[in-house]
Amino acid sequence: MVAVTGLVLLGFVIGHLLGNLQIFLGPDWINSYAEHLRDLGPLLWFVRAFLLVNVVAHIYYTIRLTIDNRRARPNAYAQKDYVKASFASRYMWLSGLVVLAFIIYHLAHFTLVVADPRLATLKLDALQRHDVYSMMVYGFRNVIVSAFYVLAMFLLMLHLTHGASSFFQSLGWNDKTMTPHLARWGRVFAWLIFIGYVSIPLAVLLGLVQPAQPL
Repeated sequence: MVAVTGLVLLGFVIGHLLGNLQIFLGPDWINSYAEHLRDLGPLLWFVRAFLLVNVVAHIYYTIRLTIDNRRARPNAYAQKDYVKASFASRYMWLSGLVVLAFIIYHLAHFTLVVADPRLATLKLDALQRHDVYSMMVYGFRNVIVSAFYVLAMFLLMLHLTHGASSFFQSLGWNDKTMTPHLARWGRVFAWLIFIGYVSIPLAVLLGLVQPAQPL
């Protein structure tokens, strides 16, 4: 269940990144993308509910696994010398909870527009679409917001470095030959996701992306 729900959420992470990267193509691209999502209507809310169920299930089963592992050895080791367990794998639960906290704030910030009410005052663009482009730029101009975003993406990257490779192991689809390659490509993939997401707030803070309208 952890592997399957994780795969669903991974699909969202990739799709969300591809959508957000359209900010580099200009206001028309990402505003049009956001408008198409809004046009989905009830289907969009169904997708959101489906993702929410997967998030809850992923957290629930991860916590259950952590508790079961601790119950299996009630007495702690006198000395811990990790041979294969990486930092990412040992603290999957912690990175997951921090990323969850970020998701909640991120929704409050850009979807519900309650974390920064100023963004709700932005006018519609020339085609009467929500100016998501300017909203993102003004949102990431806040250094604290961008720093929290980068931290969350870094923890997500750590989460993915272990999750991407352990997915196949959880379902019994790997062997001694495949495991090292899966782990390596899992790390590469996780870093690419991290670089893609972090490129947006960095570009905003460096002034490479400017808002389409004054706030």
